[in-house]
Amino acid sequence: MTDPSTLDGNWTAPVAAEPLDAEIRVPGSKSITNRAFVLAALATAPTRVRLPLDSRDSRLMLGALTALGAHSQSTTDGFLVHPLGPGRLHAEDTVNVKLGNAGTVARFTPALAALGSSPVLFDGDEAIRRRPIGPLLGALRDLGARIDDDGRGAPPFTVHGEGGLRGGQVDLDSSASSQFLSALLLVAPATEKGVTVRLVGDAPPSEPHIAMTLDMLRRYGATIEREGTRFHVAPARLSCPEYIVEPDLSTAAPFVIAAAATGGTVRIAGWPRTTTQPGDWLRSLLPALGAKVTLDETGLTVTGGDSIPGIELDLHEVGELTPVIAALLCFAEAPSVITGVAHLRGHETDRLTALATELSGLGGQVEETPDGLRITPAPLHGGVFHTYEDHRLVMAAAVLGLRVEGVEVENPGTVGKTFPGFTDAWTSMLNT
Repeated sequence: MTDPSTLDGNWTAPVAAEPLDAEIRVPGSKSITNRAFVLAALATAPTRVRLPLDSRDSRLMLGALTALGAHSQSTTDGFLVHPLGPGRLHAEDTVNVKLGNAGTVARFTPALAALGSSPVLFDGDEAIRRRPIGPLLGALRDLGARIDDDGRGAPPFTVHGEGGLRGGQVDLDSSASSQFLSALLLVAPATEKGVTVRLVGDAPPSEPHIAMTLDMLRRYGATIEREGTRFHVAPARLSCPEYIVEPDLSTAAPFVIAAAATGGTVRIAGWPRTTTQPGDWLRSLLPALGAKVTLDETGLTVTGGDSIPGIELDLHEVGELTPVIAALLCFAEAPSVITGVAHLRGHETDRLTALATELSGLGGQVEETPDGLRITPAPLHGGVFHTYEDHRLVMAAAVLGLRVEGVEVENPGTVGKTFPGFTDAWTSMLNT
């Protein structure tokens, strides 16, 4: 079968003619994969990262690490990632790091460049130049990095490596992205003094991603202290000979949402019993949407109910689930409100504007609010669903297409950012 996401033109999202009955395996977590790669680059010996996500974002991360001097090689089930090494990066000419539109690459790797002794230019797609990074660059400067961004607070920028990063204490506004905080914590073990971060401003979105970073640092051997909004990571020699990546529960979201949308059953193989991934929040949400959820040693089983109630949801901690949940709530029996996700305006695109525009364009009544969406169910019809080079919008359109004929998904290939085989897996789910 040819994956439509590799083809030019639109993809017609398939309609579910009957309730689903399918089992799905999703690829490894992007968030865990890219953190594991960064920590492997900072370790004292190679790390075998098993079952990682293989997608555009993860390849961009490996490419960035290679450019910085941490090479990797393919294995039968992942990659063997070699550390930066004691000499770090040293090159007389400027090194170029390609960011694409990968937020984790843009935010996690500049600190690593400061550990070397070369100028490193960071740049990528036009979209990455609109994503916030200024507070992180400012914090890195406070910790001893020399960065030239001509005052933009965004790519392109150059990190002038001076052989190490001093570290120390810094105040950080991470309200636009929890990745700012994670970036400082991940590099902290490699600094001279360690890093102490005191959060200022509004709370960062997605506490689960912060917990993920802390958990993975501990697994690599770091020592962490946390007191409320204060974090301290001491200098350490990191090591983790093998790291097994969990399935990506946010990528699994459209598939379990499909069960609720069709009143059918979908099983996600390998869903972990305990995890820091934000996508695990779906287990508590789906019963409120009329679905039955069972987790056992084989994975998660979701069976949709006869109807979908309207609901009010604060998705501040799990904002990446907003697109597929918003699509589902277009089929609810009553209005719904999503709040707490103003930070989605700074993702691959302004997701709130994009969702309101595209869902309304197909007949929905979806309004933006300052920090979310107000969704009033209305009759829907087919048409082109623009995706703005955002993988999560492709997934939202697929959910919509389960019950609406003629949803033409623009540029489905953009889903390759996190799941290159998504459209094949989606079509197979309906044909099981």
